[in-house]
Amino acid sequence: MDTHVNILGIPVPKLTMDRSIERVEQMIEQDGQELCHVITLNPEIAMACQHDASLRTIVDEAGLLTADGIGIVMVSRLRGTPLPERVTGCDMLYRLLERGNEKGWSFYLLGANETTSALAADVIRRDYPNVSILGRHHGFFKQEEEGELVEEIRVLKPDVLVVALGAPYAERWIHKYKGVLHAKIAIGVGGSLDVVAGTVPRAPMVWRKLNIEWLFRLLNQPSRWRRQLLLPRFAWKALVYRDK
Repeated sequence: MDTHVNILGIPVPKLTMDRSIERVEQMIEQDGQELCHVITLNPEIAMACQHDASLRTIVDEAGLLTADGIGIVMVSRLRGTPLPERVTGCDMLYRLLERGNEKGWSFYLLGANETTSALAADVIRRDYPNVSILGRHHGFFKQEEEGELVEEIRVLKPDVLVVALGAPYAERWIHKYKGVLHAKIAIGVGGSLDVVAGTVPRAPMVWRKLNIEWLFRLLNQPSRWRRQLLLPRFAWKALVYRDK
């Protein structure tokens, strides 16, 4: 039985959210585990990989790859090799916090602006009291501050490094430093810290179940319309793609 689906040449594992969380937990609890870079693949990253060899290498070297975005799942279904469900960065972050609350995991939050970063940390401490927030830093650091930031994360050794720097910058940043960060898991979560902090509304469950979360986000953030123009191009290219 095939365990992967080919999306524009990228082998995407057929993983449910539950199975993805199980894999992450195994990595966190394994002594001596090297950093696992979790990438939630969306159409933007998949399209960028077609002309960006360095990004494609980052995706190929990911410790765990999941299907983020209904476009990825819909294409897999239309090609006759369906992925079981979406496993988004935002949903995975919430599930990791829930599991981390049960297991006493530690987190480091990197990204968003200072106000949002502080709010997100406060919300997590309130809603997940057994989670340890070892540190946090906003995402508007200067290049000359980067070394000190990396050193702080290296010393703190969080179980989970949450990187909300936007895709694919977060993926590039994690890959650049994954050998020295000393976290067990690092995951790019887009704008999810804004959702955790409450500064950006999360789509109601009914919207998510209907797979129209993208529409809710567009209505609340009209500036995203340019990004939506990529989706028809992605769908066409992915549907006609033939393995080389």
